[in-house]
Amino acid sequence: MISLQKYVKDTVPRNGMEHRMTVETFFEDFATGHTRQTIGRTITEADVVLHAGQTGDFYPHHMDAEWCKTQPFGKRIAHGTLIFSVAVGMTAGTINPRAMSYGYDRLRFVKPVFLNDTIRVNVSIKEFREDPKRPAHGIVVEALHVINQRDETVLVAEHLLLVERRPA
Repeated sequence: MISLQKYVKDTVPRNGMEHRMTVETFFEDFATGHTRQTIGRTITEADVVLHAGQTGDFYPHHMDAEWCKTQPFGKRIAHGTLIFSVAVGMTAGTINPRAMSYGYDRLRFVKPVFLNDTIRVNVSIKEFREDPKRPAHGIVVEALHVINQRDETVLVAEHLLLVERRPA
């Protein structure tokens, strides 16, 4: 069995630099206001078609270019759930064996994302909460802002991380 009690230092080269894949970060190690930003990801036709097939959401807003020309946006829009799932995946770069995703709150699709738009994600530590059910853990709230190539916010959400407290 693999022990998660020790610091694991797996590294892989990335652009000539060392990148830690696993880093232990306890609840007390997080700092309010700490931010990070992902690189860009272009939403493609293939993304939309695959997501429609996986979810069964073949609504014309996503699939029918001619129908969309008659609608206020004038062209096809990506599924909000596609943008959410891609954005979440974009933020998952380092494994923290002391934390797990506890869920998402306050998810809003602020503006449409069109095919061939490029999104990136800004993440910042918003707040900390006690966990009344698990005193050995706390909840770290990350604010996610997904922005397009025009720097417009297209999606916002709060990611809740259940994080182990440092042993006394």
